[in-house]
Amino acid sequence: MKMPTLVTAVALAGLLAGCAGKVEPQYPPKELTRIDERVTLDSVWSQRVGKGLGRAGYPISAARAQGAIFAADARGHVRAIEAEDGDTRWSIDLDTPISSGLTAVAGQVYLGTRNGEVLALDQSDGDVAWRARVSSEVLAAPQASSQLLIVQSVDGTVTALDRASGSERWVYTSSQPALTLRGTGTPQVIEPVSFVGFANGRLATLDNRSGQPLWEMRVAVPKGRSEVDRLVDLAGQPVLTPDGRLYVTSYNGRLMALEATSGEVLWEREQSSYLTPLLVGDYLFTVNEASHILALDAMSGDIAWQNDKLEGRWLTAPAFADGKLVVGDFEGYVHLIEARGGDIVGRTRVDGSGISVRPLTEGRRVYAQANDGSLEALQIRENQ
Repeated sequence: MKMPTLVTAVALAGLLAGCAGKVEPQYPPKELTRIDERVTLDSVWSQRVGKGLGRAGYPISAARAQGAIFAADARGHVRAIEAEDGDTRWSIDLDTPISSGLTAVAGQVYLGTRNGEVLALDQSDGDVAWRARVSSEVLAAPQASSQLLIVQSVDGTVTALDRASGSERWVYTSSQPALTLRGTGTPQVIEPVSFVGFANGRLATLDNRSGQPLWEMRVAVPKGRSEVDRLVDLAGQPVLTPDGRLYVTSYNGRLMALEATSGEVLWEREQSSYLTPLLVGDYLFTVNEASHILALDAMSGDIAWQNDKLEGRWLTAPAFADGKLVVGDFEGYVHLIEARGGDIVGRTRVDGSGISVRPLTEGRRVYAQANDGSLEALQIRENQ
């Protein structure tokens, strides 16, 4: 068996929770081919953040705030790095293993752990402001409103914590199927409500005052005979527009546009994805389970373009920088795709351990974190 095929099989097995046995890849990874390199990704600085995401590949994505990148490893090492030059502001070693992405907002950094804790760290020095217990392991980055921190655990429980103290405000529970993708959907939180997707294929809008559902709907329906075929996880984060449209992806299900206040379906398209889509202007970009990149008209759902040249390469969710989509892949490459036409216009390799968390972007700067903890700042430069 070729190494890329083996890596892909292992990666898929790692996405599943409660699944035993060998998993063969449905989409073997395509070899990279030469591209018309219209832009170059210049390395500005690089850092090594602890031991990386661990053998289990925890989705410990970094966060950016106040001119710093906050990054962590699976063993509990957390570091604040100057975004401009890569100098370390501070670093700490927690007494607990980290499992979730990081969220940095209003002077604090929030994260979840393997043993079901949520921690709030001070952005200025890394001191632990508070820690709270939730029902189980946390993989999704905690999401904040002005007063609450909404935490989704792997057992399908959603817990609202007081942002100032960590005290529990309310808890919402959902049923979980026997087999799920290894991960959980990340809530989309605004002041009055939280939009939450679950492994049972359902989407709920929860009242942030009480945790009670305002409306619920089924986005994906289990089909097929095997438990793998019946996976219907809403593993990405719903995307909300200022005018009240909600975009939701599901595995073995649909890509949908909904009216956020009622759940009315505006349009839908059969597309299986476990990644968060990206909205830029009038276009919605998504990466499906085959690692095909699609651009859709956000109002109608019509496909504007589709790129399958990176099929099977286990792409990250897309980010956006300087008119281009930014994705990482399982061999550690960062690819730039022209948002208007879908051409691959730039590429560089960060580290052979692979990239599985969405890159951070700001302006022409890309921050890509590899699975072994390598974190590199890249500057996009147009070729003459």
